Amino acid sequence: MKAQETTNRKPRPKPVGLLVFSASLREDSLNTRLARLARSVIERHGATVDFATMRDFDGPSYDQDLEAREGIPPGPRALHRRLENADAFVIASPEYNASIPGHLKNAIDWVSRVRPQPFNARHGLLLSASPSMAGGNRGLWSLRIPLEHLGARVFPDMFSLAQAHEAFTDGGVLADQRLGERFEQNLVAFLDLVEAAKHYPCMKKAWVEFLGEPGDGPGRVDPA
Repeated sequence: MKAQETTNRKPRPKPVGLLVFSASLREDSLNTRLARLARSVIERHGATVDFATMRDFDGPSYDQDLEAREGIPPGPRALHRRLENADAFVIASPEYNASIPGHLKNAIDWVSRVRPQPFNARHGLLLSASPSMAGGNRGLWSLRIPLEHLGARVFPDMFSLAQAHEAFTDGGVLADQRLGERFEQNLVAFLDLVEAAKHYPCMKKAWVEFLGEPGDGPGRVDPA
């Protein structure tokens, strides 16, 4: 599919709503730039976006005593609420030591304790940006595990932006035109799936999940 064909798509007649957020706490994060670019592409193709950063969802380390005493902290509760209000989610996450950032895993653990559990049966797309040649891809594979365990339908085609410190123009788009086209095509394919799942449920296809507890069961956070 050529970039021109993708850009000239007609607006979607029945908009879907997506939560798009950067999982970085750093103010000038490369992943926040990538999340903003994703927001721009998604809105251009007719969907609505609720944009956020990890600062909106951060909370204290999960502690069952704290949960019993005070309930779910404001940050994770906000993540739960905004997931519930969205048809799907897009996360742009950094890679920490070849894995998922601790603060993101912590937020997922907290949210897994809220009912209804919002990741279950909700479609998600994972993005990453890193100065490294791997583009943060190893962290995304780690991120898939808790999300799919909780029942999320994580899109197979993840997007990792390598050498991201040199990848953006001053206008916030990708300098490499071919890479920009692939990024847009990836987002459009995800939007097609989300739209079909929302408006045409008879077309849904079966997904194979990790074995484990049902998606809406209690989050497996060890109280010990």
